[in-house]
Amino acid sequence: MQRYPLGRFSVARIGFGAMQLPGPGVFGPPRDRDEALAVLRRAAELGVDHIDTAQYYGPDVANELIRTALFPYPDSLALVSKVGARRDGSGGWLLYDEPGQLRRGIEDNLRSLGTGQLAAVNLRVIDGAEPGQRFDDQLAAMTQARDEGLIGGIGLSNITRQHLLRALEYTPIACVQNPLNLADRGSMPVLEECSARAIAFVPFFPLGSGFARDNPVLGNTQVLSVAGRLGLTPAQVALAWLLDLAPCVLLIPGTSSRAHLEENLAAADVTLDEDARRQLAAAP
Repeated sequence: MQRYPLGRFSVARIGFGAMQLPGPGVFGPPRDRDEALAVLRRAAELGVDHIDTAQYYGPDVANELIRTALFPYPDSLALVSKVGARRDGSGGWLLYDEPGQLRRGIEDNLRSLGTGQLAAVNLRVIDGAEPGQRFDDQLAAMTQARDEGLIGGIGLSNITRQHLLRALEYTPIACVQNPLNLADRGSMPVLEECSARAIAFVPFFPLGSGFARDNPVLGNTQVLSVAGRLGLTPAQVALAWLLDLAPCVLLIPGTSSRAHLEENLAAADVTLDEDARRQLAAAP
């Protein structure tokens, strides 16, 4: 599998996202704990060395599963998390992005994962505000955590190109995590900026949102057509399309099934022909 830098790590271009390991709504324990642990161990067996998680997945559930399945961690494993939110008692999502809260969020991740340093932590911008003093103060908290050795690199999530350019005035950025898939191409300008600057771009919801009733990616007629012609699954086509966009794209498709895990990882071996590229580029 091809590789790309993520901070000080060089990782395979398809990793694993832990968001689907907890229970429904990313809240509470998994439906099948044994299978969740088996998925993580199988991912490691198949060469996955980039795992994306968050303390508020559960909360604490995804991180506890990762620690149970994989600790002690190999030196080559890049554990990446994110801060900026928390969960209430019923699973609601709340802002938790003041500088002191970001620091506590990082420390909570370190505690629940049982590690002294994370490869990178993404500052998730949730309120959609344009960059300003608040964003600068958040960056200062992230920079302090990096300089103290708690995190190896600073990532940004759910941002605009303007956020990225402003952040780069203050600090190197290890990765950017934004929504991007065949049905949602709004982050293409951010991807282009990352590609030009050799910054890892990690699309979330690469197969469409797991919370949507109808999946506009896997049910897309163009995706289904290409999949049928090339003998692939729709998920493999959607993932291969993302990998084909730029070498800096790192994928983190999530699943709670070993079968789906292996299907997703097989997309690394897919080469789209020109007809497939044209057809997918024109997909609505």
